[in-house]
Amino acid sequence: MIKAFPLTDRQSAVFTGLFGKYYAELGCEDNITHLVDEYIIPDYIAGLIKIDLLEEDGIAVGFVIYQTDDIDNDWNFKEGWGDIREIFIVPSARRKGYGKFLLFTAEMKLKESGADKAYALPCETAVAFFNACGYTKTAGFCDELDCPVFEKTSLNSCCR
Repeated sequence: MIKAFPLTDRQSAVFTGLFGKYYAELGCEDNITHLVDEYIIPDYIAGLIKIDLLEEDGIAVGFVIYQTDDIDNDWNFKEGWGDIREIFIVPSARRKGYGKFLLFTAEMKLKESGADKAYALPCETAVAFFNACGYTKTAGFCDELDCPVFEKTSLNSCCR
């Protein structure tokens, strides 16, 4: 059985471990504990970002970090839009629809909080995933992350 739920203190170490696997897969060499403890968790506690974990039979297999872009947030790329900042599923749990489930859960929560559109700034290996979930590559480009902008203009539609 799978379930998605907001991060709690009890799972913070599990989240840090998953985030480390995610960053390693991206080839990033940042100090994960410092990044999580000094930036991600404080933004989460302040309500600037949301973090949901995904479990399969009680084992954490993924996470999504998302927000509604707001002027009060340091990262405010598209005011009022939902931003899928990070999404990760461990390799052994991929190709089971878990990523789509987790993304759709985040999109529903974004819609409930007032965002009716979302965007993502995916790395090259995630482009096919976002396309399959209804995101379209736009002419927009994020210079800071050196990647194209993908948008979904209707959060009512489900992944394909």
